[in-house]
Amino acid sequence: MNLRLLFPFFDPTVKDWSLTARLMRWLTFLWLAIGMFVLFSASYYHGEIEKKDGLYYFNRQIMAIVISLFIFNAIVHSPLRKPLRGAGWILLGILVLLLLTVFTGAGKSTLGATRWIAIGPIQLQPSELIKPFLVLQGAKLFGRWEQYPPRVRATWLGVFAIVLLAILKQPNLSTTSLCAIGLWSVAFTAGLPLRYLSITAAGGVLLAGLSMVINPYQLVRMLSFLNPWQDAQGAGFQLVQSLLAIGSGGLWGNGFGLSQQKLDYLPIQDTDFIFSVFAEEFGLVGGVLLLVMVMSYATLGLLIASRSHDPVHRLVAVGATTFIVVQSLFNIGVAAGTLPTTGLPLPMFSYGGSSMVASVIQSALLIRVARESAAAKVIQIRG
Repeated sequence: MNLRLLFPFFDPTVKDWSLTARLMRWLTFLWLAIGMFVLFSASYYHGEIEKKDGLYYFNRQIMAIVISLFIFNAIVHSPLRKPLRGAGWILLGILVLLLLTVFTGAGKSTLGATRWIAIGPIQLQPSELIKPFLVLQGAKLFGRWEQYPPRVRATWLGVFAIVLLAILKQPNLSTTSLCAIGLWSVAFTAGLPLRYLSITAAGGVLLAGLSMVINPYQLVRMLSFLNPWQDAQGAGFQLVQSLLAIGSGGLWGNGFGLSQQKLDYLPIQDTDFIFSVFAEEFGLVGGVLLLVMVMSYATLGLLIASRSHDPVHRLVAVGATTFIVVQSLFNIGVAAGTLPTTGLPLPMFSYGGSSMVASVIQSALLIRVARESAAAKVIQIRG
């Protein structure tokens, strides 16, 4: 085994990759690097106050990144058929963890939501870890839809429904919506009948409405973003502090590490509202450049999908791109007050090992699709 392959930054095989694969690799590394600096700034005060160690959250994130990059390298150097083959079993395993988290009392509750479960000393968030495997299994199912008997189709659709309902039960409406959008985009790209997709979309909207009825705070959040100043010390507090942070940044920002809102004003500043810290320190210019990076990722991801010769691989690329890009836009939109307040992390920025692993895996899947698309040979049939 070539030990250099264990270190993604010094991969000697990269020079032989396609241009799209190399660009996606460096874009992923750039995103990770910027995210590390931003998390360092956003979490230092929080760590110093809560853990008596300003580097507590940063060091744990570094460990998550190291683990993620080992998995990343394994995926980009393995045929895509291998993760596709095991995706269903891994998805079912994570679903078991998800059900244990929600229904057995084994889950850890924070801010009214039960999203974490402890495996020994490690805290896992199954609703984050399951995302790349929803992409893989969804691509496999919808990409070979006509090849599967109705019983198999119904079984996996049922599994997807259980996943969404279990995440909704936490309660976690935002992640449920993201997973539903990701699966729906894969099914749409696969060309499933529009009437089925329309019925599914309508059912999702009704389910979201029902969730807000059962959990009134979700409705309050949904409405408070329209005028957060009306209840600036209550339902609108998070958004008001976020807008103050973003507004304080002005055009060029206050400078790295100089955010004031992160000093016990802005809540959950190293996860859900990390973009607010970024915008305060790097200003409108930094925010626009971050959006350019997200849009570059979207463009490159869809380009990889369009160049794939295998329908399942194409759907993997579409699903991975959708999850990363839509989640990023949701997080930024919430912080900027253009979307209702939700609890989605910013991929490869926000603190959280499970989110980091899931995001890096999805980037690795995109790179692997790009590599296999470039390696595929088109055989011309002469008539």
